[in-house]
Amino acid sequence: MIDTHAHLDALEDAEAAVARARDVGVTRVISIGTDPVSWANTLDLIEAHEDVYGVVGLHPHEATLTFDLAALPRLLGHPKVVGLGEIGLDYYRDYAPRDAQAKVFIYQLGLAKEAQLPVVIHNRAADEDTVSILRQWFDGIVVLHCFSSVALLDEAVEQGWYVSFAGNVTYKNANDLRVAASAVPAERLLAETDCPYLSPQPVRGKTNEPAYVVHTVAALAEARGEDAEALGAQIDANATEAFGLP
Repeated sequence: MIDTHAHLDALEDAEAAVARARDVGVTRVISIGTDPVSWANTLDLIEAHEDVYGVVGLHPHEATLTFDLAALPRLLGHPKVVGLGEIGLDYYRDYAPRDAQAKVFIYQLGLAKEAQLPVVIHNRAADEDTVSILRQWFDGIVVLHCFSSVALLDEAVEQGWYVSFAGNVTYKNANDLRVAASAVPAERLLAETDCPYLSPQPVRGKTNEPAYVVHTVAALAEARGEDAEALGAQIDANATEAFGLP
């Protein structure tokens, strides 16, 4: 089993969290770096752990800040960096001007295209612009992280994008997400924790960590009427394909 989206560098003890994940059968973790400090921490983690891989990019919340993105092409050449993200648009928090978010998003899509890497997309309350930019600027592998925009499901299926569900799919009021999860083609389904955020229902109140992706997989399996172990294996195979994992 794999956790396809974890912010390991935001955990108090990433080493212990990775060990606990292994203990419950989560054998691989993709750790996300969202700004220059996080990128450096992510590189340290992927070099320290054989079963941890990295995805790096500038989060849309950071588009107001003056970061030198010239370092990204070099980072994308690291053999254990398997994608660019999370990138995209966030019109819910609006921490950054929308025009700046779009410019940073488009620029990073160009980097991913040049590096021939998948992109991990953050989209919150920005469905129309997210789709428009992806259609215009990127024709590679797309992963919709922490999927919650049910209205985008048909587009995602049509485009062949990967759809990744986090712990919120386990929440009692998330019936719409579970229905959406049941409609995603098996070969395009992914699961993640987005830890330390969005702890699944069985462990709500605790800090989320990669080991808890088992609860998300269990909820997805129930929604789809499938065996959890078999679905976990399918998701692991999907992640291997999407991110080019060994």
